[in-house]
Amino acid sequence: MLERLNEALEHIESHLDQQIEVAELARIAVTSEYHFRRMFSALAGISLSEYIRRRRLTIAGAEVLAGERTLLEIAVRYGYGSGEAFARAFRAVHGVGPGDARRTGASLRSQPRMSFRLIVEGSSSMRYRIVEKEQFRVVGKKARVPLVHEGMNPAIADFIRSIDQETMRRITALSDQAPEGIVGVSDNLDPSRAEGTELDYYHGVVTGADPAPEDLDALTVPAGTWAVFENSGPFPQALQYLWRDVFTQWFPSNPYQSRPGPEILRTRLSQDAAQADAELWIPVERTAD
Repeated sequence: MLERLNEALEHIESHLDQQIEVAELARIAVTSEYHFRRMFSALAGISLSEYIRRRRLTIAGAEVLAGERTLLEIAVRYGYGSGEAFARAFRAVHGVGPGDARRTGASLRSQPRMSFRLIVEGSSSMRYRIVEKEQFRVVGKKARVPLVHEGMNPAIADFIRSIDQETMRRITALSDQAPEGIVGVSDNLDPSRAEGTELDYYHGVVTGADPAPEDLDALTVPAGTWAVFENSGPFPQALQYLWRDVFTQWFPSNPYQSRPGPEILRTRLSQDAAQADAELWIPVERTAD
């Protein structure tokens, strides 16, 4: 898997001055567009679109300083429809406009080329199981919140606090299948998975109840295969590291890829809320042989 991802990175490098299709990158990596975006953001720490943008503007910056092409020629070469659009994007990355950079020979920022390597530490193993699950529903309360990669998500914390105890009691009573009890469900994420993009967050339970109470939100989840991962550790870091490890360690080493669908997190906190036991459900499908 990593070798094929690196071949896709080579394709990006050789097409920075052309249209880059995610479908072609996924074809090179022998995976789906959905899984390719997920794998890339997990491994690289930034979204695919942001990496391509930074690489283009890194190369464009070198051409600006070289002075061999006009600024408009460089803008068009790297896919910008106007000098103004190019200048805005250039300033966002380099902190200075292209005209000023050329006149003053300013220092510019560089996004290095990436390559992926699998580091095998052998110090721990991941606990997981594969589950085939019939159609079910997530029932609870829903909010649209921003994606936060590290640390507590204030919007989710505020949303959970806003749900009154009687409503939580009613929601909890609907739980009738695994994962049992209250869960956090993330759905409808932006394909880029960039920090700050929005997602639907459900605070509720997994249930077969149909229909759900009218005052609650419901998400119907089709039948499918799930990879279920478990870990314990400091809250919330251990939960976020679990998600990272799934995509950087487990997927490259196993014959599965992620498929569209919600991610379900069941968390049990210690009394002081400093530690957590977590169970993460990721929708998956077997890769082609």
